[in-house]
Amino acid sequence: MAFSIWTYMSKAFTKDADLTFDELLDRPTSSHPNFVTTEGLIAIDAALARLQDEYARVRASNDRSLALVTLSREVRYWVSRRASAQVVDRPLNPTKVEFGCSVTILRSDGRQQTYRIVGEDEADPSRGTMSYVSPMAQALVGKEVGEKVRVGNSDIELVTII
Repeated sequence: MAFSIWTYMSKAFTKDADLTFDELLDRPTSSHPNFVTTEGLIAIDAALARLQDEYARVRASNDRSLALVTLSREVRYWVSRRASAQVVDRPLNPTKVEFGCSVTILRSDGRQQTYRIVGEDEADPSRGTMSYVSPMAQALVGKEVGEKVRVGNSDIELVTII
């Protein structure tokens, strides 16, 4: 029988003062290979260490709240992601777009943007990184400077590859 967060939340509104939580469903993981950059692996290790420390602290306080169960789920997720991580080195002097490259694109409206193609867990477009499985990265992989690709409803031109 599958339980959701709502199962636990509905219990939270009962008069049971001895409320404890068993386990939350695991966070979903991607079916794609877990490619990461060297920096991405360092970030996974840091997140895992921080979560394990916080989990140990909450557990030592004998807290059986939703916070402990949530931390447990996060630790399981990052342990899984760490175990499946495959570090892909940044290419030296790439002539075609590959995982780990930084690319500058020119959009049809004249905007230039630069992104580094990284693993799923380290992607954050607001910080200039995009997942290698994103539609834009998929369209750019294997392309050379000067090539144009269609992403969504617009065309983009590859300006630089670093």
